[in-house]
Amino acid sequence: MEDKKKKVVNTTITRNTDDFSRMTDNIYETVAVLTKRANQIAAEEKRELHNKIDEFKSTTDALDEMFENREQVEIVRRFEQQPKPTLEATEEYLEGKIFYRNPAKENQQERKLEELEEEVIKEM
Repeated sequence: MEDKKKKVVNTTITRNTDDFSRMTDNIYETVAVLTKRANQIAAEEKRELHNKIDEFKSTTDALDEMFENREQVEIVRRFEQQPKPTLEATEEYLEGKIFYRNPAKENQQERKLEELEEEVIKEM
């Protein structure tokens, strides 16, 4: 996971909106795809962070024994320095690494094909 995060630039970049609407033909659909992917990445990172922090969890609940574990702090800092999920999703989208489908569009295309087939049959 570290290797894929190193490729993503952690700063703001001016982008051409035509690049975003090229695959979907609709900028709003692209934003929806990026949002869903960013949420997936954020959930994955959250799960990973909690798993790593749970490794250091103590079994006692006494308030006197609560202390900051140095390893936990380092893990949290490392996760805070990673690129934001939206930047990762954007980079994946522009590199063509995201697979998505729109069932509404697929159904609409199927209906158009059926209508064309019916027209061809009527003309015969």
